[in-house]
Amino acid sequence: MQLRNRRFLLLGGTGGIGQSLMQALLAEGALLLVASRQPESLQLPEGASGVKLDLAAADLDQQLQAITDTWPDIYGVIHSAGQNQFAGLSRTPVSAIDGQLAVNLRSPMLVARHFAPRFATGGEGALVFVGSTFGSIGFPGYTAYCATKFGLRGFTEALRRELADTSVQVVYVAPRATATAMNPQVVNQLNQALGNAVDSPERVAQRIVKAMTRDQRRCFMGWPERLFVVINGVLPRLVDRALFKQLPVIRRFLESGVS
Repeated sequence: MQLRNRRFLLLGGTGGIGQSLMQALLAEGALLLVASRQPESLQLPEGASGVKLDLAAADLDQQLQAITDTWPDIYGVIHSAGQNQFAGLSRTPVSAIDGQLAVNLRSPMLVARHFAPRFATGGEGALVFVGSTFGSIGFPGYTAYCATKFGLRGFTEALRRELADTSVQVVYVAPRATATAMNPQVVNQLNQALGNAVDSPERVAQRIVKAMTRDQRRCFMGWPERLFVVINGVLPRLVDRALFKQLPVIRRFLESGVS
């Protein structure tokens, strides 16, 4: 996939991974539209423009239409937006569940529904989705998040096969734990207690760009996380046992939020 002088709509561009991704894409010569609910407040570098978009809105499809009416030369969409909350299911507010479903799963589906036929008709285009290792491995404390990310992975797989006879590229990248402001301190403490490796947003952004330029369909980041993804798909009981051993530590953080 060529990036230079092609216009991409970046969703989640104001987050930790998104900001690093914006810089990495601009360095490759891409032209960016950075979506935000308040684009007028964004301070963007040369080569990037802000557009108004609320991924949780009921009229998301109409907002997407307004963007394509104004910017008909959009070549691809990169969906890196997401919401999560570390909490036991019984302590997860309904509003948090609804928000994660809307942003993490519903919005990627509506984005693809809007752009895929346009890209197919135009003869080319790309849909890039940023998932998570938790889209392949269910993890305690992230039940709603895992559900949405499992759904996203399944959606991109089905969409890729549905569009296999077109020129539309569908890319799925699954980072492991990443050091962003979206993670509260309790999650950082949990990762330290469990010895989980944490990637920088810059490293994740570079890997996403690499997947795009190399036309990779799927990319799972991190070792041994990639191995665990395979094992969980074939022998999930082994992962059950490993997480059961960690459950007392995880539950302590879930209940108290302190180390």
